[in-house]
Amino acid sequence: MREFWKEPLSEEQKAQLIDALAQQVVKRGLSAPAILFLELHKPFAFIGSQAGIVFSPFLAPFFGFDRVDDYTQLLSERENWERLVERIEELTEEQRASRAKEQNR
Repeated sequence: MREFWKEPLSEEQKAQLIDALAQQVVKRGLSAPAILFLELHKPFAFIGSQAGIVFSPFLAPFFGFDRVDDYTQLLSERENWERLVERIEELTEEQRASRAKEQNR
């Protein structure tokens, strides 16, 4: 059986995971619900990551073991939740600015 969190994530890996997740949220137009969810559940960050490990047998076939491992490790720390919220807000603002620019043409 594979082990979870065998090696800690580097800062570069964390930034890549946060950026990828934020881009998917913004791409789907779920910025507001995602931010609300993240802000409300930030105190339960570690518990949520442990739930991800518990449900990994069901998640791994869809997402792959490595992705489940990386994201559960990433979301176990509250500061990463805050970084994710900030990145979603940045991407949403960029999206709004580009739409406004297109409308002004």
